[in-house]
Amino acid sequence: MTALQPVAARRRLREMATWSRAMHLFGEFRVEQSDPDRFYSAMAQDSVRQMQCLLDLTGAHVLDVGGGPGYWAQEFAAAGARYTPLDADAGELALHGRVPLPGTVLGDGQALPFRDDAFDLVYSSNVGEHVRQPWRMGDEMVRVCKPGGVVFYSYTLWYGPWGGHETAPWHYLNGDYAARRYTRRMGHPPKNRYGVSLFPVSLAAGVRWAQARGDAEVIDVIPRYLPAGAYWVRRIPVLREIVTWNVALILRKR
Repeated sequence: MTALQPVAARRRLREMATWSRAMHLFGEFRVEQSDPDRFYSAMAQDSVRQMQCLLDLTGAHVLDVGGGPGYWAQEFAAAGARYTPLDADAGELALHGRVPLPGTVLGDGQALPFRDDAFDLVYSSNVGEHVRQPWRMGDEMVRVCKPGGVVFYSYTLWYGPWGGHETAPWHYLNGDYAARRYTRRMGHPPKNRYGVSLFPVSLAAGVRWAQARGDAEVIDVIPRYLPAGAYWVRRIPVLREIVTWNVALILRKR
């Protein structure tokens, strides 16, 4: 496994982040509920291409924190990686009628059941907003990453348009109110329950966490789905919390 130098990695990430890619991904989000296989397969393909901007996946041992029902496994395997998925929710592992992958680990991202320095790439997509201690989870991701390896930590921002998940946009008023409104209208509680399985997480907090680490250097902090031409928004407080939507913190362990 060879991780690219930060300058080269940042250049490749920007080359990938085109307007056409952004439009394609936003189009896929429209079918997340109606055609989850199509949606998650598209996200997995895009994610692996993004990881290939950061390191050579051939022979790399990848930990996917929050791997769910295994949509990412095929794409990582096709890229030559050894893939280990972990999820804290047994129900997520069988989501959409899929069979859990052999070797799947049931465990908590905030206390990863792995030794130090075990993986070349530690990856997590849209899990940080679902745990009570997102930076404890980040600490654990760095801990189990090998020196020279890459940590890719992506999560949905609370003040973005999808921050409340299925309760959006009413989360802008209050998370509890949004959950009660959803329950009243739909006849059942939301899957992502505010204060239980959904928590407010900001871009600013993620940047502080990443920059404070002495055991890892920040390769980049990017709006995950936006084109590179819109990356300027990450430098503007308040606005970035709304427009960025989903942020990726990318680190290389020292």
